[in-house]
Amino acid sequence: MIRKSVAEILTDHVTFELEAIDRMYLNGYVPSLQTGGGVVYFMKQHLGARVPSTMMVAPMSERFVAAMAHFAETEGVDLVTFKKGQRKDEVAQEYLAAFQGDEGVLFIGKAQEKASVFRTEKRRDETGKTYPWIYRSTTPVNHYYVYLLDRDFGPLFIKFCSYFPYAVKVCLNGHEWLKRQLTQRGVAYEPLDNGIRSTDDPMRVQRIADTLDAAKIDAVFRKWLRRLPHPFTTAHRAAGYRYQLSILQAEFALTQVLDRPRTGRGFFEEVMRENLDVGRPDQMQLIFNRRVTRQTPGQFRTRILTEGVVPSLHVDYKKSRVKQYHKENQALRTETTINNTYDFEIGRALRNLPALREIGFAANRRLLRVEYLSHDCLIGDDHLDALTQPVVVDSQRAAALRLGDRRVLALMQTLCLFALHPKGFRHRDVRSAVAQLLGRPCDDYGPGQMTYDLRRLRLHELIERVPRTHRYRITESGARLAVLYLRIYARGFRPAASLPTTGSRRGSQALERLDAALTTFLQEVRLVA
Repeated sequence: MIRKSVAEILTDHVTFELEAIDRMYLNGYVPSLQTGGGVVYFMKQHLGARVPSTMMVAPMSERFVAAMAHFAETEGVDLVTFKKGQRKDEVAQEYLAAFQGDEGVLFIGKAQEKASVFRTEKRRDETGKTYPWIYRSTTPVNHYYVYLLDRDFGPLFIKFCSYFPYAVKVCLNGHEWLKRQLTQRGVAYEPLDNGIRSTDDPMRVQRIADTLDAAKIDAVFRKWLRRLPHPFTTAHRAAGYRYQLSILQAEFALTQVLDRPRTGRGFFEEVMRENLDVGRPDQMQLIFNRRVTRQTPGQFRTRILTEGVVPSLHVDYKKSRVKQYHKENQALRTETTINNTYDFEIGRALRNLPALREIGFAANRRLLRVEYLSHDCLIGDDHLDALTQPVVVDSQRAAALRLGDRRVLALMQTLCLFALHPKGFRHRDVRSAVAQLLGRPCDDYGPGQMTYDLRRLRLHELIERVPRTHRYRITESGARLAVLYLRIYARGFRPAASLPTTGSRRGSQALERLDAALTTFLQEVRLVA
């Protein structure tokens, strides 16, 4: 049986495709209480402290803890103390399964975790007199997890720190929001765990998924803040001490449902065989559209993980990651997780969600493009013949790009380096790369030679000039042909060069092995008769 390539799988075997925000983990904070000066001002102006000390906020914390216990009692919900090592999500699933109704509090969980808080210490001035000094510190304090079922967003939780300045965390899921929007609008769909498996109106589903924005996320947060116990009083909130949301983690998912489980397994077999170098810095530079230098922090690596027989591909960039896996043996899930928005020079405020969304979805597409181009060598013999012959376009003549020519090979390798560059490339960008591949100093491969070669590539329609610029970009057929040239050379010309030329039995066996390998290769790229 001939294995299907990544290109064939993505082109012919995807039955449904959806791009959507997946999980989001948000931080709720009061902007004016993030510095020691702001805390001192709050204590003096709103708590009446003559000498500021964190002891002044102890009554606030006690009232909030008492209010949370009273809320649990009056609402008839359980106040559960999580055990060490207990999986909170599993507890939440049990309560969700038993919950009756379309909206409400499932339960409240309590756990002791480390948090960044303000503390007071005594310091001495030059005269030896002591004075209080407020500083940030990390200490274990109780946190309250309020697990909710929202009519529009489905399951989510809001976590409150019980110590000043009462940081809040929010966790929600964009796919759960989408399912409820489809149900409310009467759009029929078949669910997938944390996704959509199929629908009769895929374009409408995608349009609805695109409407999840920062305003809707902020609105559901405000909605539940009004219903739950609040650490700050009404007077404090009226004075401007209100929570704002920032993004701690955001997942952007591309789900491609496949026609059969075997197709998904075949996809990962091909990906692992051909793309183990996708975590290299030059590849990361293309996938995330960010420049990578020696000073760029982070581990640039590719990891293939297997859980049972289900593999997953992980590619790291700074603190962010692209993950690809076979979801429930039904769909290919490509997922970019941004753990630090500053990796992309974007602030953490929730209003920056559109910019992050664009980066996350583009990274998913670029990873698939890398995998696609490594396999899609399907061309006709007429195209290949035209490429290996001189061509005349508008009275301009270009020399042939012959197989086995070392200079042509260097050009094709350079094209692959810049195949996914979003802004294209310039003359000077590729000249040094071609010279290096030829094993020559850059001065020996002059600007005139580079101009001549770029003209050859352009007239053969492997590259095209970007309008109103001095940049070039690679055409669709150019990317395919460049990959094909490299594969044929790597699997044909280079092995042949090392074969013995004598008529010995050993040489005959080597030629037979080469013939078998080339036959298999030609079957893979569909170039057999």
